[in-house]
Amino acid sequence: MWILARYSRSRPSRAQLESLLVERTIALQRLSQRLLRLQDEERRRIARDLHDVTGQTLTALKMAVAELERGLQNNSCMSSVLIEIDALAEQALQEIRTTSYLLHPPLLDEVGFSAAAEWYVEGFAKRSGINAKLDLGRDSERLPIAIEIALFRVLQESLTNVHRYSGSPVVNVRFQREAETAILEIADCGCGIPVELLQRLAQGSAESGVGLAGMRERLRALNGKLEIKSDRSGTSLRAMVPVFVEEQPARTLDCGPAVFQVPSQSSVGRAS
Repeated sequence: MWILARYSRSRPSRAQLESLLVERTIALQRLSQRLLRLQDEERRRIARDLHDVTGQTLTALKMAVAELERGLQNNSCMSSVLIEIDALAEQALQEIRTTSYLLHPPLLDEVGFSAAAEWYVEGFAKRSGINAKLDLGRDSERLPIAIEIALFRVLQESLTNVHRYSGSPVVNVRFQREAETAILEIADCGCGIPVELLQRLAQGSAESGVGLAGMRERLRALNGKLEIKSDRSGTSLRAMVPVFVEEQPARTLDCGPAVFQVPSQSSVGRAS
């Protein structure tokens, strides 16, 4: 009896277990949000390194090839080889710039979400063949950089899902700022999401996928929310984030002395 009484006293109560569960959930959310911030910082770093290091190396290679072409003007055989090398170097340079931009668009830091979204949606339409329409509204005021990054990642993931799963020939993207809330909407007219999967998405199930979980976590960190509606006529996603009055100045991407060139949409069309 003494042992049973001691065990009963040491066993946590229901309230204690619930409190512990809440604490662990909050800890996991903070860890997830920190991982997302680190991921963004790493993307920014890789984008800068690709542009400043690999991009400059390929530019130097093109300059060396051009110098060789001038010295071998009378050798048609070698000249054709050098022309081919130059074309391959140019292709690699464009792909590096495109990959760097998609990892972390410099426009996002320098100009803001609207400019980055316009560039990305235009490139997405060319890459996918989907008729992507963008409505940015009239408010061009900058948002806090954390909100702009979160909305841009939501846009990227949403359009990727439209391309992979919806089968929709068209997608509409709409961004607006109402009072103190930034709202991003992506709607397609595809096959829709199966009912069972839609229920799991609404419940925040782990089976909903890494991309969607990342979107929810980004918005949760900003006190925002994500809404998904779907039926046989298509799917719509709505991301809403409160905009605080005291906005932090946007950080700029330090690319050193090099000029960060935005790749042409023709080169973006080759990128996945």
